[in-house]
Amino acid sequence: MDATVFIAVLFAAALHASWNAVVKTASDKYLSMTAVVLGHAPIAILLVGFVPWPAGASIPYMIVSTVLHQGYQLFLLWSYRAGDMSQVYPIARGTAPMIVTAISVLVLGEQLSPVQLAAVAMIGAGIMSLLLVRSGDGLRNPKAAGLALTTAAFIAGYTLVDGTGARVAGSAVGFYAWEAILNALTFAAIMAVYKPGLVARVWPEARLTMLIGGGASFIAYAIAVWGFTRAPIALVAALRETSIVIALLISVVVMRERLDLAKLVSTFVTTAGAIVLRVAR
Repeated sequence: MDATVFIAVLFAAALHASWNAVVKTASDKYLSMTAVVLGHAPIAILLVGFVPWPAGASIPYMIVSTVLHQGYQLFLLWSYRAGDMSQVYPIARGTAPMIVTAISVLVLGEQLSPVQLAAVAMIGAGIMSLLLVRSGDGLRNPKAAGLALTTAAFIAGYTLVDGTGARVAGSAVGFYAWEAILNALTFAAIMAVYKPGLVARVWPEARLTMLIGGGASFIAYAIAVWGFTRAPIALVAALRETSIVIALLISVVVMRERLDLAKLVSTFVTTAGAIVLRVAR
C-alpha cells in the first residue's frame, strides 16, 4: 500500500476511535450520536462549494449508502447501550473487514495477494481475539454481541457501496460530502420521530460533541472514502480497523476499563497485521 494512503488511513483510524469514545462515554447516547451525525453537515456544506460535484451515476450509491448508514448508526447506538466499548467495538469492527474482503474477492473479483490476505486476516484475528476478554465480555453477553454483529453487517455494506460509489463519482470528497448531508438530514428525521425533542437539544446541550465529535467523524470517513479510490477497498477497510488499538488505549486510560492479556495480544497482532499490510505487494 502506498505510504501516503497508509498514513492517512491510520490518522483516520485514530479519529474514528475518538468519536466512538465520545458516544460511549456520554450519559445520553441518543443525544451524543445525533450530535455526531449532525456535526457532519457543517463541514460537508462548506466543502461542496469547493470540490468537484460527483457524477450523476453515483447518486444511487449515495442513496443506498445513506440507508445503510442509518442501520449502522442505530445498531451501534443500541450496541453501546447493551455492552462495554471494549466488547462492542472489536466485534463490530473486527467482523466488518472480513466480510468486505470475502465479498471483494469472491463476488467483485478484486485481486489480493496472499500476503495482503494474510494481513487482513491478522488484523481481523487481532481484533476478534478480544472476544476472549473477561467473563462479562464477548459472546457471554449475547444481546450486545448480536447487536454488534448486525452493526458489522451494516459497516461492510456501506463500505462496499461507498468504495464503489466514490470511484464512479470521480470525486471521493464530493461524493461523501453530499452523502454526509443526506445522512444527517435522514438521521435527524428518524430521531425527530423516535425521540421527539431530541434534535432541538443538540445545539444547547451537545454543541461540543457536534462540532468536535462530528468533525472528527466526518474527516475520518472522508479520508477512508478517498482511500477506497487509491487502494483496494478491502485493504483500506482492514487498515481503518486498526483504530481498535486507539480504542483500547481510550478504554483503559479514560474509561478505566481493565487491561489484561487478551487486550495486549490483540494490540500486538493487529499492529503486526498493519505492518504486514504496509509492506505487502
